[in-house]
Amino acid sequence: MMHDEEELSDEGIEITNVREDEEEKLYISPSQHKKMLEELDRLKTKERLRIAERIKEAKGFGDLSENAEYEEAKKEQAFIEGTIMDVERQLEHSVVVEPGDTGTGEVHMGCKVQVLDVETAKTRWFTIVGNLEADPMEGHISIDSPVGKALVGKREKETVAVRIPKGRVTYKILSIEKV
Repeated sequence: MMHDEEELSDEGIEITNVREDEEEKLYISPSQHKKMLEELDRLKTKERLRIAERIKEAKGFGDLSENAEYEEAKKEQAFIEGTIMDVERQLEHSVVVEPGDTGTGEVHMGCKVQVLDVETAKTRWFTIVGNLEADPMEGHISIDSPVGKALVGKREKETVAVRIPKGRVTYKILSIEKV
């Protein structure tokens, strides 16, 4: 039987990849929120105006049924409108996590976590970020990734086991820092 939430006890370590009550929320930092608002403003003002001018100019080239310029401008307009809708949807579902919104001593979005891979004895640093800011190669992991979900809410010295695509990894939290 499969469940959205998987919690198994393995030597006293909770294995979990889902936080309940967190569906459809997009957690973002204040700087990401600002970038999204600026992008939306740019798309709605400058880009819409630019494409309207392009369409007007293309209409002047004659028969619209055989006007490649007009067709290309209309395709670009559709792309811009789709992008506007995407950004608006993301903003509608976003939760801006202010640095002051987070508890002390627990892993949360916007903090840096040093972990020890229990099996390999290697240490790593993860910065917990929103989905749109994730860059795993740089150690910036999404709050909604399997590792992010497992770490959030945990404290130093706690151990988490996480199911990842390659199998399972067990981390011990060594330290938590504000970014």
